[in-house]
Amino acid sequence: MGLFDFSSRGSSKDVAKERLRSILVQDRTNVYPQYLDMIKNDIVKVISDYVEIDTNGMEIKIANVLRASDNTNVPELVANVPIKRMKNIGK
Repeated sequence: MGLFDFSSRGSSKDVAKERLRSILVQDRTNVYPQYLDMIKNDIVKVISDYVEIDTNGMEIKIANVLRASDNTNVPELVANVPIKRMKNIGK
């Protein structure tokens, strides 16, 4: 799944709005799709020792969030990682 794979997210208006939001956030934070793909690959490497994940359903993005402490917008890494099952690792 690429950064702009919004095919299952509703109306075309909502999809276009989300794509534009992603582009603007990336532009403001100097984060490009290739960089997010590298982050995604690293996350997969780290957590796949513990869980079996659905890499096709993964979503990694940078979003702007309002920080309550000083009321400023800051970038935030958002990672949605669907877990198929937990791996049985010796205790």
